Amino acid sequence: MPKKRNCENRGLPSRWRHFHGAYYYRVPSGLESKWDGKTQFLLGKSLPEAYKVWADRLETLDDAKTINELLDLYSQRVVPNKQITTQAQNAVAIKRLRAVLGNLPLLGLQPRHVYQYFDKRAAKISARREIEVLSHAYRKAVEWGFINRHPFSGEVRLEGERPRTRYVEDWEIIECLSLEPRRKAGSVSMIQVYICIKLLTGLRRGDLLRLTMADLKDDGIHVTPSKTARSTGKRIIIEWTDELRHSIATAKAFRPVRTSPWLFCNRRGECYFNEKNGRAGGWDTMWRNFMNRVLEETQVKEHFTEHDLRAKCASDAETLQHARALLAHADEKVTEKFYRRKPERVKPLR
Repeated sequence: MPKKRNCENRGLPSRWRHFHGAYYYRVPSGLESKWDGKTQFLLGKSLPEAYKVWADRLETLDDAKTINELLDLYSQRVVPNKQITTQAQNAVAIKRLRAVLGNLPLLGLQPRHVYQYFDKRAAKISARREIEVLSHAYRKAVEWGFINRHPFSGEVRLEGERPRTRYVEDWEIIECLSLEPRRKAGSVSMIQVYICIKLLTGLRRGDLLRLTMADLKDDGIHVTPSKTARSTGKRIIIEWTDELRHSIATAKAFRPVRTSPWLFCNRRGECYFNEKNGRAGGWDTMWRNFMNRVLEETQVKEHFTEHDLRAKCASDAETLQHARALLAHADEKVTEKFYRRKPERVKPLR
């Protein structure tokens, strides 16, 4: 009987272990030459980095017999091509899937197993995301020729996740912009102008925080949306309007470091968005503090998120096509289902 793995190594690929803040691969005897002559090969300090190094080093497998083996290949070939935050989320999902379904034969998975997995998980939203990862892995298994058909595509109907319906009213935006800043630059002033630019452009948080002075060109703001940067690489140009020019000029004036190359920068002149971990911790803290003041000092009594502002931009657009273009969506169905939230005004009967 194989030795039980330590808790910190459970869910990791076979022969992996995590210690001293890094991930290592225990090289099989006789294969040391392929791993720089080492018996313990350092893969990386973060899980996404470790998977990428492992994928580059490991010989491509010709087949996958179990779900564990499929998830190994999925981690090597697919996950490294996703956004850094998605890589981290996928790594957690894969770890949980391995613990429950990993030893099942690839052809042994049936729809009832998926339902059982979902029913036993208390965190239903997380369970749904994990099943989405498993489903995508099985689609890849079909693509790679391991199986002939997806075992539960179109066969499983999970409890639906209701789209968010919060619509931010115009008066609420006015209240937010009326909040008195406590200092001349940064913090409240920066977030207020950020709100204005977000409503005018519909850009995602990461894309807005990544804006540089070089992106502000004569014909408009040049942006490569992060969600398409690794796929189509499509670049969009947001044309100037008087309101947008004024908001951008205001954002420049409120920067704590005027010489920074970033439109939104911290006190050290650095970008708020951390490309290594996909997070913007400093910005999130500022936003949370700003919203706390809004709820305490203005007439706004219901919390809203940055994502709700993006939805407001789409909701206020005159047509669905215009909303889709603003949000750079490939499919109008996504815009319609998740972003068009403005309540319909019922005309009174005469």
